[in-house]
Amino acid sequence: MNFRKTLLAATIAALPLMMVGQALANAPIMAGPTALHSPQQGQALVAKLAATRATHGLDADHGFSITVQHPGVIGTRISRAAHTYKGVRVFQSESVVVTNDNGDIVSESISDRRSGLGQGSGGNAALRARSATLNVVPQVQAASAIDMVIKKVSPNAVHHVPPTAELIIYPIVVTKRAPGALNKSEAQLNAVDLVEEVSDYALAYLVKTRMMEGIHPVFYDTIVNAADGSVIKQWKALQTVAGTGKSQYNGTVPLNTSESGGTFTMKDPSRGTGGTYGMMAITNANKTTSAGQVYTNSTNTWGDGLQYNGGSTTNANGQTAAVNAMWGLMNTYDTLKNVLGWQSLDGNNTATYIAAHVNSNYDNAYYSDGCKCMFIGDGGSAFTSLGSIDVIGHEMGHGVTNATSDLTYSGESGGLNESSSDITGEMVEAYARAGGTGTVIPNTGNDWSMGKEIAKSGNPLRYLYKPSLDGSSPNAWSTSLKNLDVHYSSGPNNRMFYFLSQGSNASSSSNYYSQYLVKSPAAMTGIGSDKAFRIWFKAATTKFTASTNYADARTKVIAAANELYGVGSKEAIAVTRAYAAINVGADVDEGGTPGGGVTISSQPASVTVQAGSTANFSVTATGGTAPYKYQWLRNGTAIAGATGPTYSLTAQTTDNGAVFSVRVTDSATSPTTATSSNATLTVGGGGGNGTERVVNGGFESGTTGWAGSTGAIGTFSGQSAYEGARYAWLGGNGTTSTETLTQSVAIPSTATAASLSFALHIDTAETENVAYDRLTVTVRNTAGSVLGTLATYTNLNKASGYQIRTFNLLPYKGQTVTLSFAAREDSSLQTSFVVDKVSLVTQ
Repeated sequence: MNFRKTLLAATIAALPLMMVGQALANAPIMAGPTALHSPQQGQALVAKLAATRATHGLDADHGFSITVQHPGVIGTRISRAAHTYKGVRVFQSESVVVTNDNGDIVSESISDRRSGLGQGSGGNAALRARSATLNVVPQVQAASAIDMVIKKVSPNAVHHVPPTAELIIYPIVVTKRAPGALNKSEAQLNAVDLVEEVSDYALAYLVKTRMMEGIHPVFYDTIVNAADGSVIKQWKALQTVAGTGKSQYNGTVPLNTSESGGTFTMKDPSRGTGGTYGMMAITNANKTTSAGQVYTNSTNTWGDGLQYNGGSTTNANGQTAAVNAMWGLMNTYDTLKNVLGWQSLDGNNTATYIAAHVNSNYDNAYYSDGCKCMFIGDGGSAFTSLGSIDVIGHEMGHGVTNATSDLTYSGESGGLNESSSDITGEMVEAYARAGGTGTVIPNTGNDWSMGKEIAKSGNPLRYLYKPSLDGSSPNAWSTSLKNLDVHYSSGPNNRMFYFLSQGSNASSSSNYYSQYLVKSPAAMTGIGSDKAFRIWFKAATTKFTASTNYADARTKVIAAANELYGVGSKEAIAVTRAYAAINVGADVDEGGTPGGGVTISSQPASVTVQAGSTANFSVTATGGTAPYKYQWLRNGTAIAGATGPTYSLTAQTTDNGAVFSVRVTDSATSPTTATSSNATLTVGGGGGNGTERVVNGGFESGTTGWAGSTGAIGTFSGQSAYEGARYAWLGGNGTTSTETLTQSVAIPSTATAASLSFALHIDTAETENVAYDRLTVTVRNTAGSVLGTLATYTNLNKASGYQIRTFNLLPYKGQTVTLSFAAREDSSLQTSFVVDKVSLVTQ
């Protein structure tokens, strides 16, 4: 089963998202806090999603469970719905559903790892057969799974938060090459050359353990087989700035605090509500691993602006770490709210807190998903106090990810999780150092490196503009990226964001150069930090799923740019180029037509053929930017599916005198188009032009001449005519159905030739190598009995564009016969049989 990560647009949309984004591209784009669905609203949304099961080939055992809700762009909200099978969540299989204020589904972003389960018609048949009887009753109990993990991870540690074990269905995922990349060398592979495929399923527990081993957090997520207790997979879940140490910021800055009875507390009443302390707060862990108490002081003057000296955590020197934390928390909140409209970590303005002075001589800072808060150490051998503005922005960025996509902290998704926090940290730093006001991220003020201020060596933890400067992070995607620690696999996406914001350099000796930028100009143009952050944040919060990898991120970030700034906009082009710069997708030109536009170097030639023979036309184009797009025209009207450098048809006498030409368009950002000269088709009739026996074979006169399911005749959204405007669309329902079109024709007894032809286009949503849906073409007598079956077409005959089908009906001369086109679909996954230009010519 191929793992699908798709963006599906819904048919109902009360508020076009692109229009929203264009109107608010320089103002907050995210909606304010949104009320959770009522039980009735939640059930209604689940029912709408369940109604789409047949479209995806799913049976009644498949369901949905809403897990998270948060604001979307203004006028929308986001609901994240886990995919379930027999009531059990399928790990990393989910739908991100955008709804408007009326509850209508605007769009759905799907990470689909479920279709190999059950008796539906989707996915891999062999996989479905193996998993159809998957027992969802565990043989190992949850408590036993937790005990096993504790013994394996750290038997002497103490729990920071209570452990949990969730029963899940765990897809076993393998990575394979896409068909077009089978012969590429490893070094030539691009991120989009690989696809992920589910090969099997296991009933398992997702065990989350958050423990402390002395002063060290030991946070793990473990997948435990629920049949035998074996470990399927495990990864570290501690979300830190770096594994060995974090950042520092010292200074005297304005703070928002609270006062009661002459005592001041580090609780900010203007930012956030609810949570543990009712508002944003800074606590004093006092060299322990617990949050401790909220900081208090007899005056509203805090700290001495100096690095913590190891003494009291409550005197002026000890307060400085709390000052750093509060200033960083205030600016992170303001950056997200003032620029994007996003309030606190979850978008719903739920207050969080930061605990300062965690442990002794502790070279770390981390975000905890248990309390949804941050812990900051005082530094040790490698770092000074870990409360710099970019580090706090980074850790709070983990909170946003945790509340939205919850990117799995392993492999490529884990790298994107870390990168999103690095991006947030840099943008908070830029905003804070420009004064922390306004609705725009300034394009200066941050250093594009993570943790530079805290490092005693003076070397940052990470360099966003050239990750490899840290000695461990790669600059670009490769097949080994998923095997790296997430703090290193974040590197390529960090570089992507730098290029998107600031652009690149064309000199190969520059730290800002990418060998993968091969289009014009060689130095890509950045769009500035403000636009780059808006695009990234929109994609990360409203489109990403837990399993989003680099290739999927590219698709969704481009989609976000299209919605905010327009399809084909310079911003969308910049995203495409920025990802190309890290070997994810192909590069494109920014604009212009270097070397001139596309031209026709070899024109299509006029052709003379006999009726029933094949007529061929071809064109050669040069110049402009390859690859080229082709559109063949017949008498000035586009021919559906005729989009290659050659075009062929089986000529009939009715084609005599038809004029063909082709439009060629290049792939430049500002594309050019060239139209060929005309080529005329002359069709010889073998002694005469013959007589057309079919009435209204092109359906341009509506239902005239036809009987049966005549509602299939017309012009419909989703299909196009072979020529003219109308056609017959049989099938395409995705449910059990039968549709038939018939016409009675007389074939003279004196006929020396009788040639039936029609244009047929087949497309399908079926994915298996099984003939589920079919179109049968028969010749019947006046009583309805079948005289002969001319052909049977199925979903396996799908093809782009129309194919001309031709049959000899001379054996039926002297008879009045009925031509019959009968389509039958099964219960799910549509197949469309589109018929046009039906012709029966007799000589």
